[in-house]
Amino acid sequence: MAIRRTTKGKRANYRPTSKGAGMTARGVRAYRRANPGSKLKTAVTGKVKRGSKAAKRRKAFCARSRSWTGPRGKAARRRWRC
Repeated sequence: MAIRRTTKGKRANYRPTSKGAGMTARGVRAYRRANPGSKLKTAVTGKVKRGSKAAKRRKAFCARSRSWTGPRGKAARRRWRC
């Protein structure tokens, strides 16, 4: 079962483009409930130590999302600080 692609209200699973796109913490919890064993995590948005796990996650995300040119993709990349 897929989670609802809502971007408005308290029960939003995704952020609106104006707030950086991507999934909310609530959305990630819903996804993990629907897909047991998933290791999905929220965006790495803060300052991270060089070489840490979070820094590596950010680097990998930025590398694979480089070609995202739509408004949601650009917003998500901004939020991740790519």
